[in-house]
Amino acid sequence: MSVLVFGSLNMDLVIRTHRLPQPGETIAGHSFETVPGGKGANQAVAVARLGVPVKMGGRVGGDEFGKMLIESLQVAGVNCEGVKVDEAVSSGVAAIAIDDAGENHIIVVPGANGQVDAADVDRLPLLGSKVLLLQLEIPLAIVLAAAQAAQQAGAIVILDPAPAPTQLPPELYAAVDILTPNQVEAEQLTGIVILDKASAILAARRLREYGVATVIIKMGAQGALCATVAEEFWVSPFRVRAIDTVAAGDAFNGGLAAALAEGRSLPEACRWAAGAGALAVTVKGAQSAMPTRAELVRLLS
Repeated sequence: MSVLVFGSLNMDLVIRTHRLPQPGETIAGHSFETVPGGKGANQAVAVARLGVPVKMGGRVGGDEFGKMLIESLQVAGVNCEGVKVDEAVSSGVAAIAIDDAGENHIIVVPGANGQVDAADVDRLPLLGSKVLLLQLEIPLAIVLAAAQAAQQAGAIVILDPAPAPTQLPPELYAAVDILTPNQVEAEQLTGIVILDKASAILAARRLREYGVATVIIKMGAQGALCATVAEEFWVSPFRVRAIDTVAAGDAFNGGLAAALAEGRSLPEACRWAAGAGALAVTVKGAQSAMPTRAELVRLLS
């Protein structure tokens, strides 16, 4: 059974400089690179590298970035038949300036991601997809429509609520099987400050009261909390040497979706997710950091 990822594709334009400029100031940078990204695309690559069939739905612009974004997914083994090329707009881009201390300035232009509409939902190959993986970098109303359509088709709906708003529509919670916020996103959605395991449990219970069946709160080096109607359990972290935490959450979601698509139990899927996220932080980059199935199997064993 396959995974369907519906969401954003962005080209990250990364400039590295010794320091960030002041308003109106021009300074010299020392490196530049274009890096395929977007939470949707990252998660699709994460699933593909774990050896599970995956399809991507979304939009890119009719520009060179759009071609590069699709090619990057195809090289990773992602089926891109659900990605529409929108000639009327640019592809989504994120202009990122990073200084030597790691501080950054980021400007995101949604481009084609902001034009995703109901027609894109209608094109989604929901039949045959065991899992639908969603994020919040496309219009919220379309995320809701996709979740409801997948629910009716019998798929497991996973929502990574990022970037998190202060609240989500009640009907979206009802259409989601598994919600996977990180610690900060869980705080934003519940208003509960998460300082430890006890406060994480309170936040998870609050989110379940909103109507979602299962909540998994990603807590970095502390592991993750999974709360269902039947139980609450902790997923122990893997001890690794972190180099770059970019897209670790995307790797986590990809691991979770891949395991569930293979019919694995929720506790086992959570271990896959935690392992994939841990391996991703040991490598620089986003899509390039997603672990292979062989790497994950070695870690889990």
